[in-house]
Amino acid sequence: MMRIVILPALTCAAAALMTAAVNAQQTPPARPGVDAPQLAALGPNPVGVVDMEMIQPDQADPLKGEERPAVGDRRLPLKVWYPAAAPGKGTIYRSALPGENGKDVAFTVPGIATPGALAAKGRYPLAILAHGYSNTPEALSWLGENLASKGYVVVAPAFRDPPISIRTAAAQAGPLARRPLDIAFVAAEAQRRARRGQGPFAAADADRTVLIGYSMGGYGVLTAAGAPLDPGMAGRTRDVLKPYVAGGPKAAELKVANVKAVVAIAPASILRGANLWSSPGVGAITAPTLFIVGSLDRSVGYDPGVRTLFDQEVCAPRYLLTFRDAGHSIALIGAPPEMRASYWDWDWFEDPVWRKDRLIAIQAHFITAFLDRYVKGDQAKAAFIDGLVPNSNDGTWTDAPTGRYAGYSPGAPVTLWKGFQPNKASGMTFEFKAAQ
Repeated sequence: MMRIVILPALTCAAAALMTAAVNAQQTPPARPGVDAPQLAALGPNPVGVVDMEMIQPDQADPLKGEERPAVGDRRLPLKVWYPAAAPGKGTIYRSALPGENGKDVAFTVPGIATPGALAAKGRYPLAILAHGYSNTPEALSWLGENLASKGYVVVAPAFRDPPISIRTAAAQAGPLARRPLDIAFVAAEAQRRARRGQGPFAAADADRTVLIGYSMGGYGVLTAAGAPLDPGMAGRTRDVLKPYVAGGPKAAELKVANVKAVVAIAPASILRGANLWSSPGVGAITAPTLFIVGSLDRSVGYDPGVRTLFDQEVCAPRYLLTFRDAGHSIALIGAPPEMRASYWDWDWFEDPVWRKDRLIAIQAHFITAFLDRYVKGDQAKAAFIDGLVPNSNDGTWTDAPTGRYAGYSPGAPVTLWKGFQPNKASGMTFEFKAAQ
C-alpha cells in the first residue's frame, strides 16, 4: 500500500521537475535564432521590467450595469520594459489566456528583462504596445524586450478583456469601447509622467511617441493615431463611445499627441460587416505606418482587410509586410509548453504554415528598421525598408559565397532584401506607398 501511495506522488514531483527544467531551457522569445534577419538581433542595452498600475477615474464599463454601463475607476495593470543600466538575471513571466471553456489556462514565458533593474540614463522614445482580444502583455514580451534593448521605453497595458469565447453583446462591446480609450489614456499619462521624470517613465521622451498594436490593439492604435470612429460605434458599445465618434464633443480626446510612427499588426477594421471608422478612416492618419499581416488572415481579412487599410492611408508614408499563406496568429510568442495540450490553447499562438520564431524575428527586423528611421532619425536604416523588390522571392545575390553562408545581404545593388541571409527571404512581400 505504501508503494501505491508514494509512487504517484514521486511521479507527480518528477513531472513537475521536468516541466520546470523544460521551461528553464527555453530560449526567451526576444532572443532571435541563427537564421533571423540582421536587425532582429538584440540591441546594446540590458533590459529592465516593472509591473505597475494606472487608474482612470469615472469610466464607463460596458461589461457592467443593467440599463446603462456602470461608472467607476478603470484600473489598468501595466508592464513597462526599459533600457537598464546593467545586465541582470532575467525573469520568468507568468500569465494566462482563456481556454475553450472560458477558464484561464496558465503559462510561463522566459524573459531577458530583469524586474526592477536600475534604468539607464538617456532619453528614449516612448512606445505604447497594445495586445489583442483576450491576450496579455506577456504574450508580446518578445517585442517589448527586443525594443527596450534597442533604446525604447515600452508600455504594455493589460486590458483585461472578457474571454473571447463569450459572445454576448456586452462582452464584445467591452474591448471595442475600451481599447482606444485605454490607449489614449495610457499614452497621455505616460507622456505626463515622462515630462515630470517619474518612475520608469523618467527616461522616456514624450515628444517621440510610438503606437504599436496587434489585432484589437491594432484597431485601437489606428484610432488613437487619428482614424475617426464611425457613429455606429456608439450603439455597438452601449453608448460608451458616443461622445468620441466622428463629430462627437470628445472625438479629439482619442488622438494621442506627438505620435511619430504607428505599427499595426493584423489590425481589426470591420466588425460583422460594419466599418469601425467613418470617412476618411485611416486616411486621416499622417504618422508613418507599418502594416503587418498574413495573406490568409481570416480574422481581420487581407483584401478587403489590412491591405485595404494600406491603400486607404493616403496621407501618410506607409509600408505593408505580408507573410504569404500566414493566418492571424502572427504576433504572439510561440506556444508555451503549458499551452500545447489542446488545439484551442495551441491555436492562440501558432501559425499553420510559418514557424513562429521565424515570424517574430522577421517582424522584429522590420519594426526596428522602421522605428529607428522614422522615430530616431537613423537614415542608415532606410536601406532596410526602402527600394526593396516587392516580392521577396525575386531578390538575388549572385556573388554570395556558396554553401550554407550565414552572412547578410548588403542591399543595393544586391536585390536580395538587405539584412537577410541567402535562401532566407522567401514567401513575403514588402510594399511602400508615399503620402499623397
